[in-house]
Amino acid sequence: MSLPDVRDRLQGVAVGAALGDAFGMPLEFRPPRPADSMVRNLTPGRLDAGSFTDDTEMALALAESLLVKSPLDGDDLAERFVDWYRRGPSDIGIQTAGVLGAVSRGEGWQQAVSEAQRANPESAGNGSVMRCWPVALKWWNDPLHLMVDSAFQSMVTHPHPDCVAGSCFINVWIEALINGRSKRDSFEFALKTIEMEEGLRSVIAAAPIRKRREMKNSGWVRHTLETVAWAVLTTDSYAEAVIQAANLGNDADTGAAVTGAVAGAAYGISGIPPDWRAGLHGEWPLGSGKILRADDFIKLALKLAVD
Repeated sequence: MSLPDVRDRLQGVAVGAALGDAFGMPLEFRPPRPADSMVRNLTPGRLDAGSFTDDTEMALALAESLLVKSPLDGDDLAERFVDWYRRGPSDIGIQTAGVLGAVSRGEGWQQAVSEAQRANPESAGNGSVMRCWPVALKWWNDPLHLMVDSAFQSMVTHPHPDCVAGSCFINVWIEALINGRSKRDSFEFALKTIEMEEGLRSVIAAAPIRKRREMKNSGWVRHTLETVAWAVLTTDSYAEAVIQAANLGNDADTGAAVTGAVAGAAYGISGIPPDWRAGLHGEWPLGSGKILRADDFIKLALKLAVD
């Protein structure tokens, strides 16, 4: 595969993830849309049309940490997450808020995450999978560091084995796509490569043959991984994959964000509709007044990939 192909896919991951997030935003917490009346364009919701949410904001914090500390440094990453938390994001997951709130009050992140998991040992939300894609861009040609940092970024807030395995699975899938494997081959490679509980593996493996009505698309990490596998492997374009994921409703922005990252790797930025790219925007850092657009995500992708 040529270098331009790699660049196209790298850019596709970053823009694709943010756009998936923005596409799903107005459909979050809503029931699934009927198959014959699905939303097919960026639309307004609690934010303006094309606005990304906490999924992308946390990914940006992770990306910035990777640019100054690679391999990842937990203290630096936790500090960046806490800075975001203190700026008052419009949405934040329960587990993430609990951990970052404790760190904000002076606890070390290791103690905070340990206490949060001990209090809710079965907590396995999708908060680390939704943000994991910058690791795949940073280590797209270094499988060992990709695995280590994919797991580590999850451990800072979401140490449940399913969350750790899910982050590794998504990033190995993305990495294999960037390096030219087909959608199906890269999916099977990631599923075979990552150590995970057999129940999780069965859920992911069965997803492409399940019916739309069976997709729950909740905040549970297993449901998110199921959504992504189903949406990417039952469609033939970036746009259709994101449309299908987002219109499942419920945790629509996260399901579509992770789908967008994987589909962006599969089809490249050249496969993302130009009018969607033109509509993407969001403030970062929160409260700064600085608006990021698709070109900023393109620059970020390339910077991550070469630094």
